Amino acid sequence: MSAYDDRLAAFVGRPLVALRPAADPVNVPMIRHWVEAMGDTNPRYLGASPVAPASMMQAWTMRGFGAPVVAGGFDELVALLAEGGYTSVVATDSDFEFVREVVPGDHVSVEEVVEAISPEKATGLGAGRFVTTLKTYCDAAGSVVATQRWRTLRFQPVASSPVEPVETPRPRPAVNLDNAFWFEAAREHRLVVQRCLACKTLRHPPGPACPECQSFDWDTVEASGRGTLYSFVVAHHPRHPAFDYPLLIAVVELDEGTRLITNLTGVTADALSIGMPLEVEWLDADPELTLPVFRPVATLEH
Repeated sequence: MSAYDDRLAAFVGRPLVALRPAADPVNVPMIRHWVEAMGDTNPRYLGASPVAPASMMQAWTMRGFGAPVVAGGFDELVALLAEGGYTSVVATDSDFEFVREVVPGDHVSVEEVVEAISPEKATGLGAGRFVTTLKTYCDAAGSVVATQRWRTLRFQPVASSPVEPVETPRPRPAVNLDNAFWFEAAREHRLVVQRCLACKTLRHPPGPACPECQSFDWDTVEASGRGTLYSFVVAHHPRHPAFDYPLLIAVVELDEGTRLITNLTGVTADALSIGMPLEVEWLDADPELTLPVFRPVATLEH
């Protein structure tokens, strides 16, 4: 056994997390949120004498999102595993044993102790070591209410071969019988707006019937391509490889009165202002897809 293995073995039997009480006692509001989210309609959970679902045991003692991280054995073990190259982790299994149900008013605590660290194993993810810990859940009197044997694989990620970058096509719009005319006009660099033949109301997005008079008869008018910035957001995440970020997404109010959602180009977010004049520019994404995008009029005129 190497000196490194000896250092890992020294963690066996050692607490990773000292006995730590939950931030809150078991309570009905959290039980209610849980069963509603899970769609669990068992009447015992919210009845006259409610009990907490067994599956909530781990939830009572989980560290809150904003809670400070307390240094201890867990961080030391993770650092030692990283020293050996085991920088990635995946959970493999979790076995619970429940001694009794917990009820509102119980204040649960948990302690986690290392049971075993395996020798290095060859896995499909890379060389790794299985780390098994035992979490013991107790009530305020110190009586055990449940145990959880938790196993993770800490592994050395396999280096992947360089991959040639592939250009990602822009996502396809949902083209149907009601809006195909709009995309066909866009391929010809024409911005059109649907118009009701009965009451002359313009509408966008396209639809089969006029929302004002319910007529199914319609034609189109060609828009000037001018408008103003009605609203916008700056998208940073989640990212899609077909777009450049930060991505400016706008609601543009056309001079004709209808609005459409589009992207902005030729401008940065700090230069945008609601009401600024915009003009259409055509984005030929690929031979099958052309879309209108907008940029400030002043940019086009200089």
